[in-house]
Amino acid sequence: MVAPPDGVVGEGFFATKLNDVVGLARANSLWPLPFATSCCGIEFMATMASHYDLARFGSERVSFSPRQADMLLVMGTISKKMGPILRQVYEQMAEPRWVIAVGACASSGGVFDTYSVLQGIDKVIPVDVYVPGCPPRPEQIVDGVMKLQELVKSESVRRRSSPEYQELLASYNIK
Repeated sequence: MVAPPDGVVGEGFFATKLNDVVGLARANSLWPLPFATSCCGIEFMATMASHYDLARFGSERVSFSPRQADMLLVMGTISKKMGPILRQVYEQMAEPRWVIAVGACASSGGVFDTYSVLQGIDKVIPVDVYVPGCPPRPEQIVDGVMKLQELVKSESVRRRSSPEYQELLASYNIK
């Protein structure tokens, strides 16, 4: 059960800040978009299955359309040719949007230190949470989603329109 945000509780009413309520709602209704290219995708499938059940954390509906998702999970080796496609998928997602880099390959290129492999997706899009491992266990992916939920809960409603966030997007040439 999710604990309510801090506020004033009385008989028949509850008062709190709008940021806390919006953050709680967003954190517990993340819709994932899997971008899986290799073995980390298999671990994500296990994470969504009944034994680990990511649906317990509000990620019930896996979306394969960027316009209907707000959490992008990038799993596996991303080649430099796939970089622009990954960026296009990210740009098609509506704000607010969050990114989790799952596994060593998505985080840093993994063992593939070659000319054709992107050495971390943070060269193309901003990343919120990194999940280590090759491949990471389903428990690690669940932990990464829970870390993202904590980030989303504490995020201000106005953060996405702040000059700092606009500067971050501008550093990636994203409008």
